[in-house]
Parts: sequence; C-alpha cells; structure tokens
Amino acid sequence: MQKQEHLTKNQQIVLDLVEKSSEPLKAYSILFNVQKKGLKAPLQVYRALDKLVEIGKIHKVESRNAFVACKNSSCQVSKATAFSICESCEKVTEINNSKLSKYLNNFQDNSGMKYSKYNLEFFGLCKKCKNK
Repeated sequence: MQKQEHLTKNQQIVLDLVEKSSEPLKAYSILFNVQKKGLKAPLQVYRALDKLVEIGKIHKVESRNAFVACKNSSCQVSKATAFSICESCEKVTEINNSKLSKYLNNFQDNSGMKYSKYNLEFFGLCKKCKNK
C-alpha cells in the first residue's frame, strides 16, 4: 500500500501532469509543460520527480529516461517496478503480477546476494501491434 504523503505545490503540479499523460514523460517535457504554473528551474522538477518516485506515486522507466504514474496501488513503492514496453508503438504498461513479485522478492543470484530493489523492463509487441 502506498504511503500517504503531503505533497508540496511543486510535487502536486508534476504529479497531476504525469497522471494525465497517456505516455511516459521526460523531465524536460515536464518542465516545459509546468513553466506556466511557476516551476521554472530544472532542479525544481527533478526534486519533485525524485520525491514522487521515492514515495511511489510515479515510476521511472529507465530505458526511456521518462516517468509514468503508478497505476498499481499495491506495488512495492519505488523498490519493485516492472514494465512491459511495446517495441512498435512504445506503449508502457506497469506489470502487476503476484507470482512475479513473489519470485523476485525471494530471488538470490549465485553469489547469494539478496536484492532490495529492482526495475525490470520487458520488451515485445502489444496485442494491438501483434495483430497488425
């Protein structure tokens, strides 16, 4: 369950924009879109993004260097994210799969390392693109 945090004005402005977007947004795209609302400096946007990721309101899609709103109220905040990314239309979907989560929570590699967080990205074709 996500922690309820009081958001600053800047964090709320950034969150609102990311939640309304139908695709992942890059930081400078976010900056461009929030300048009219008083966020002028890249640092203001990056601080808001960092905090929103930390509290699990948004996730970073590493391969796209972009941000999406968390669609899964039961995800493990910023410590466990998995996405499917269509190689054709580039649609990004957060994966919510209890078997995958359970497996990864208990996963250890051959060196015995126990992982504290992960960010997985699976690439393929979505149903719509596969059927074209």
